[in-house]
Amino acid sequence: MPIRVTLDQLIVKKGLKARDLAQEVGLSETQLSLFRSGKVKGIRFRTLAKLCAALDCRPGDLLDYDFDPADLEAAEED
Repeated sequence: MPIRVTLDQLIVKKGLKARDLAQEVGLSETQLSLFRSGKVKGIRFRTLAKLCAALDCRPGDLLDYDFDPADLEAAEED
């Protein structure tokens, strides 16, 4: 899937530590790490909102998309 999580770049840009961010938004370091690596299939809007509030950003700052025409043809996996 061509959706990429760009949270790492934002953490570096803001000069934060992932551990501190996880604590601030109420996630375990493992949960945040899984999101950062793109190994999760979804994220709750509430968690996304907390990340945006803590990082003073918008959801589009945390995610990116590389267009792939096959996405329009692919069957739903879930």
